[in-house]
Amino acid sequence: MSINNYKAVLPQDLNHYGYIFGGNLLKWVDEYSWIAAALEFPDCNLVTSGMEKVQFRKSVKQGSILRFHIKNIKQGIAYVKFKVNVFCKNSKSLDEEIIFDTIVTFVNIGDNGKASPLPKTVKNQ
Repeated sequence: MSINNYKAVLPQDLNHYGYIFGGNLLKWVDEYSWIAAALEFPDCNLVTSGMEKVQFRKSVKQGSILRFHIKNIKQGIAYVKFKVNVFCKNSKSLDEEIIFDTIVTFVNIGDNGKASPLPKTVKNQ
């Protein structure tokens, strides 16, 4: 499964230099990838286990529109990994460029607080 989500960059999302605050971008990556995971595994208790390499490629200004493309790339016994690509579209241009990418890993937590097997999913939904 793969989904897209969008976010407008607003004044409250900026740092003191007028560019997007990196912590906000990481929060959205975590939230939107969790939504993708929750839609794919609706009866599971998924928690973020980690994010791979975190590197901001480009600065982002107020008024930009971000597109988060999230895709399931690997499923283990109790974990699932999602590739997240973040694209930026300036409000005055139709061009999009990638500004960030990472892999987010989620683990299914059972009632006992420990990792629990995920159900099998059908690929290419």
